[in-house]
Amino acid sequence: MDRRQFLASAAVIGIAGVWATRSTAAPSQVAWREDRALYPQGVASGDPDEQSIVLWTRRPFDQGDQHTLTVEVALDADFRRVVATARVPVLAAADWTCRALVGGLSPATVYWYRFTDDKGAGSRIGRTITAPRVTDRRPVRFAFVSCQSVNEGAQNAFRRMIWEDERAPDDRKLGFVLHLGDFIYEVVEYPDEVPHRYSRTVYDLGRVPDARKVSNFHVPTNLAGYRHVYRAHIDDPDIQDARAHFPFVCIGDNHEFSWQGWQSFIKYGGKVEPAQPLRVAANQAWWEYIPSRVRKASGAGLDQFRPPAVTAAAIETFDDHGFGTEANNRVAVGSMTAYRALRYGRHVELILTDLHSYKMADPTDRAEAAALDSGEYPVIPQEWLEIVDGGKDYAGGKPPATIAIGDKTIANFRKGEPAYTVLGREQKAWLKERLTRSTATWKIWGATNGTLDMRTDPQNLPAGFVKAAWPGKGYGTFGGGDFSGAFAERAEIYDTVRDHKVSGFVTVSGDRHSFWAGYAAPALPPAGFEPVGVSFITGSISAPGMGEAAEYFKESPTLPLFVRKTAGAAPEHTINLTIKRGVRSALEYAASGDIAKARALTNPGVAPHLEFVDMAGHGYAVVSAGPDAIETEFVCIVRPIARATTPDGGPLRYRVSHQARLWQPGTPPKLAQRVIEGDARLSV
Repeated sequence: MDRRQFLASAAVIGIAGVWATRSTAAPSQVAWREDRALYPQGVASGDPDEQSIVLWTRRPFDQGDQHTLTVEVALDADFRRVVATARVPVLAAADWTCRALVGGLSPATVYWYRFTDDKGAGSRIGRTITAPRVTDRRPVRFAFVSCQSVNEGAQNAFRRMIWEDERAPDDRKLGFVLHLGDFIYEVVEYPDEVPHRYSRTVYDLGRVPDARKVSNFHVPTNLAGYRHVYRAHIDDPDIQDARAHFPFVCIGDNHEFSWQGWQSFIKYGGKVEPAQPLRVAANQAWWEYIPSRVRKASGAGLDQFRPPAVTAAAIETFDDHGFGTEANNRVAVGSMTAYRALRYGRHVELILTDLHSYKMADPTDRAEAAALDSGEYPVIPQEWLEIVDGGKDYAGGKPPATIAIGDKTIANFRKGEPAYTVLGREQKAWLKERLTRSTATWKIWGATNGTLDMRTDPQNLPAGFVKAAWPGKGYGTFGGGDFSGAFAERAEIYDTVRDHKVSGFVTVSGDRHSFWAGYAAPALPPAGFEPVGVSFITGSISAPGMGEAAEYFKESPTLPLFVRKTAGAAPEHTINLTIKRGVRSALEYAASGDIAKARALTNPGVAPHLEFVDMAGHGYAVVSAGPDAIETEFVCIVRPIARATTPDGGPLRYRVSHQARLWQPGTPPKLAQRVIEGDARLSV
């Protein structure tokens, strides 16, 4: 790409384009002096390719609607070898956020950058890295993260990540950080109302402007509210330092819009409401605060989002993929298109999908489904979830007229409806095209929320353990809520991988607040088990998960399936065994504390797809993708209930590696597990 083409492409995504001069580098001519108070959210960079990167800062001004900053990019932190300098606008209409796309850079190169106002007051210095050329055969190394709740935890994982990266040899440093969503939590607690949750202190994020109170939470109702929440998260020093140290590649999950929202719907207290203006506001705030190459609908050559005008109109008709056809819904969702792909050298194509903007309403939330409640059991019969998911396509287009669970029978309310989709028509077609045409060694799908089945075998509980008999025919699942519950659509993607002989297929996910490693398979026993790839889920940066919540569950017959409590010892999360090895294994460990006896009772049919589960894991995962193998390392920190007092972000619970050699299509992949340090005996 030459300079003219680059500047045109910058205009298309609506940010200022800056062209670097590779042949000459000279000392800075800008009288910069650092004043971080004037740049309260620091600096950031995002979506690197082999010759360009998006740079970001926020510099609020007290007067006027528009000012100009000078951005500089250098090959050294002292700015003696500056390769690009340009004047870029910063607008009140963009909440004083500023973006610049800098091109003409060298591939796989570390750069430093900074912003300066007209009076010489400068931002902190940021560090970034361009992507390697497509022909570069060196391994690619990156971290993936998700779920950073500044309201309820400390972001010590980022401190650990920076500390390790600064001490790593050049060939072990991270090229970028992939953020798989829940960058913010739009559900904000106020410490004067809720001082603590679980054992955690609720930290003050300030008052959300014009907030709506939902239970113990305050949620945004407009753009000002979302902007406030983004600033409150980026004000965290560890998040801010990580954004200044690494380029980030980001894709949103649910909390960037609304916890239980999809398309332009919100759902509070069981009531579903159309919220097209809120969807636009959420998209705008994301675009303003996350440096990226996402597409916005407001046209080319702009330095602000320019939101479309929409109204909160009822959404009552849907296409055959469950997308609301109401005009305001289409415009609101289409105001920003986040799914995209990025290439990193010979070995990695990163394919990112948006799992909330296009998905169908979850059919398990329908009133009809309530009649199939499993009572005291913590899981749902897998067969009824599969029937409801499959709709008219279930069983090869022959769905049953009724759904029978134990002594309950209801009409199959999904018999004439399309199969559940999370991806939507256009995005799913795009994903298949990217997977089947990619020439990278590893096709890595960033799916934002979990793709690995979360189930167990309640049919193997001892007689009388629960008063009522298990109403299912076999296994029980912990429910939908993420991509693992989209059985038909997930199988469709995996069948595409198999049928097109796609090699090196990998999924990376977040959202579950837990670490998982295993295999991407269209089905599990008794339906069969034929993996087509490997899958990983990272623990949360800080948000609490099921393991922690289980420590506060009330006494019940099923509690040993979740947690073991003994006097004078920390709770142990038997839920890991319940999911990976089955209920008999979990109950044995809950009773005896003997892991060897517990493993001896493993049900091999419950989770052949899993090599690792930790439902109480916090931290991040690091991927190293080379010509012959891919490795994912889980770096698990102690529960981040307070900010670490040491530069390394505090101690680790464990570090566990999973490696797979490149397999040929038609042969199953195999993960080799290695516990590098710490104790992970309930997870492996």
